[in-house]
Order: sequence, then structure tokens, then C-alpha cells
Amino acid sequence: MKKDYLNNLDELSNRIKNEAPKIPIQQIKAVKKKMTEDNGHFNIWIPKELLKQVKTFAVQEELSIREIGIRALELYLIEKSNSK
Repeated sequence: MKKDYLNNLDELSNRIKNEAPKIPIQQIKAVKKKMTEDNGHFNIWIPKELLKQVKTFAVQEELSIREIGIRALELYLIEKSNSK
């Protein structure tokens, strides 16, 4: 058993030494909007299913979750002020 471990360790060591590093897998994207000082932080917990729906919608509509949240809150407040 110890022999297998040492053989695996040697194989791994040789692969690391002999193989060229691969191109990074991580993809870097530019930030679309910079935050300004007039922004505040808002954090909420929502049901997992709702979060999945929001993420799916964000991908389909090419929007950020932040943008969806802002629009949803604005619409909610407009609706509530109109119902008074």
C-alpha cells in the first residue's frame, strides 16, 4: 500500500515537472458599472427557489442580479404608492 502511494506521488511529481502549465481556466470580465458613492448596501435572505429563478432570469435577460433587485424594488414601491 505504501509502495502504491509512493509510486503515485512519483508520477504526480514527474507530471508537474514535465508538463507545461495550462492556460488559466478562470475567465476575467470587465466590470460593467462602477459603484458610485451614492450607493448603499442592502442584503436580504430569500428562498433558494426564488434565487434560482432570479439567476436564471438574469442570465436570459443579460442583467445583473443587482439590476433586477433595483428594478423590482422600484416597481414594488411605485405599486404601493399608487394603491394608497
